[in-house]
Amino acid sequence: MLPLLSIAIFFSAALTIRGEYSGPRTMVYIFKPLTTLLIIYFALSADWQIHTAYQKWILAGLVFSLFGDIFLMLPKDRFIAGLVSFLIAHIFYIIAFSLPHSFQWGMFSLVIFLIYALFFFRALLPSVPGPLKIAVIIYGIALMVMGWQAMERWLSLQNIAALFAFSGAVFFIVSDSLLALNRFKTKFNSAQLMVLSTYFLAQWLIALSLF
Repeated sequence: MLPLLSIAIFFSAALTIRGEYSGPRTMVYIFKPLTTLLIIYFALSADWQIHTAYQKWILAGLVFSLFGDIFLMLPKDRFIAGLVSFLIAHIFYIIAFSLPHSFQWGMFSLVIFLIYALFFFRALLPSVPGPLKIAVIIYGIALMVMGWQAMERWLSLQNIAALFAFSGAVFFIVSDSLLALNRFKTKFNSAQLMVLSTYFLAQWLIALSLF
């Protein structure tokens, strides 16, 4: 069942990307939320007797990601609503990745994400409109913390599930970085392909960490 679900997820994601480039727009309205719904169903297929708290926080993050998907694809710009939805999703992911113990303070991984954040904010923020700067900074910090805690979880547990979660977090950072650059700095033709493919891969990998 899981291989079939994965095929359905990637097929739906491909149709979303096709809709972004070739239309009709209805394809995006159908297949973008459907892809995330399929990932949620994929997550629900895991054995819920193991790491129950982790699973619940991951599922909550996926649900708020679905809200973010819907807000960001609407004809009228709902960027702030989408940003807030994904911010909440990242907070839930941070909580999940901090389990089974508590928030981790590994300095090596922290430095890696701090360096990336500083370089990225330096490149991006001059192009972000004034009223949005604070919102983008807060979101970016949450995104980096999410990646940091995913890396700490992998370094601590050293298992394949934690590696899936960390890989998903990295792809999420790549996706959101590309989205921000395309929206605020320089538009490029391959943006939707790169943003959506890395985004759906990120969510699938995070869901896969439940198994």
